[in-house]
Amino acid sequence: MKLSTRIAAATLALSTLAAPAFAASTRSDHSGIVVWIFLGFCGLIVAAQLIPAILVMFGFAKAVTAPKQEEAKQSSH
Repeated sequence: MKLSTRIAAATLALSTLAAPAFAASTRSDHSGIVVWIFLGFCGLIVAAQLIPAILVMFGFAKAVTAPKQEEAKQSSH
């Protein structure tokens, strides 16, 4: 019973915080298709920059965790 009251209280608290989000049901920004294409292009640029950055970070992690190789010493005759 105690768990259900906690869940009910959490749901009530979260729904009161989310209530203002439902107040504005109409769009007020009047942004056209050109704005959405621009934002999509910006997102594409961000994604294109993130993929190589993630690959470089995996390369760094692989280099750090790899076992160290000893340098071969030359023998003098």
